[in-house]
Amino acid sequence: MSLLEVEDLAVHFGGVKAVDGVSFAVEEGEVFAIIGPNGAGKSTIFNLISRIYEPTRGKIRFEGRDITALKAHQIAPLGIARTFQNIELFDHSTVLDNLLMGRHAHKGTNFVSDILHLPSVRRAERAHRLEVEKVIEFLELEAYRRSMIAGLPYGVRKVVEIGRAMALGPKLILLDEPASGLSVEETRDVSFWIEDMRRVMGLTVVMVEHDMSLVSRTCDRVLAVANGKPLALGTPAEVQADPQVQAAYLGASVGAA
Repeated sequence: MSLLEVEDLAVHFGGVKAVDGVSFAVEEGEVFAIIGPNGAGKSTIFNLISRIYEPTRGKIRFEGRDITALKAHQIAPLGIARTFQNIELFDHSTVLDNLLMGRHAHKGTNFVSDILHLPSVRRAERAHRLEVEKVIEFLELEAYRRSMIAGLPYGVRKVVEIGRAMALGPKLILLDEPASGLSVEETRDVSFWIEDMRRVMGLTVVMVEHDMSLVSRTCDRVLAVANGKPLALGTPAEVQADPQVQAAYLGASVGAA
C-alpha cells in the first residue's frame, strides 16, 4: 500500500480544467517531485491534496484511507503538512512562536485547563517546545530563535516555513517550490535538508519545484504535468529526456527538431 495515492484527480473552474486526470502514488520514504511549466496545475494538485480545493472528480487516499471528502482542518492531524509558494508566516511573531504554531494539530488540552494552566498544560507545552527545538537544531535556526519574522532575510523566512511544517511532526510533507527565490548556496542547503528529512527523520517528501538541479539531486521519481494533464512519470533523467516534457518546457511541437 502506497502512503499517498491520487487517482484520476481533476478540478475544473468554470471552463478551465486546472487539473485533468492526474494519477500517481508516493511510497513511504520516497522523495517525489511534480514539475511543469508555469500554470501547469502543480500547486493546484497540492491544494487538492490538502483539501483547500474540492475536486471535480477523482480520489485521494492517505495510508489507504480515502481523504477526498475531508475538510482542510482535518488533514494536518493525519500527518500531512505543507508549505506554500508564497511564504505564509506571522511577520510580527518570533521564529520560535511561528514554529510552535506548527504544533497546533497536537493540542490535547481544553479551554478550562489552558486558563487554569494545569500541570497537563505545562507538560504539553514542554513537549511541544522540545519538538520545536529539534527542528530549530535540524535547520540550523538557533541564531534566529528570538528574531521577528519581519526582520529576517527572505532565505531564512523560507527555511522557517519549512520548519513550521516539520514542527507538525508529519509523515508526509508537501513542499511548494522550496528553492524559489533562494541563492545557489541556499538551494544546496535545501537539498541536504530534504535528504535528511528522509534519512534522519523518516519523512516522505512531495515537492513542486522548477529548479531541475534540485529535483535531480534529491528525487527518486518525478511527475511532469502541463495544462493540468500528466505527461511523464519516472526518474528525473527519464522525465527530462521525454519528448513531451521537452516540448512542454520549450514550447515546441512533439517530435520537432
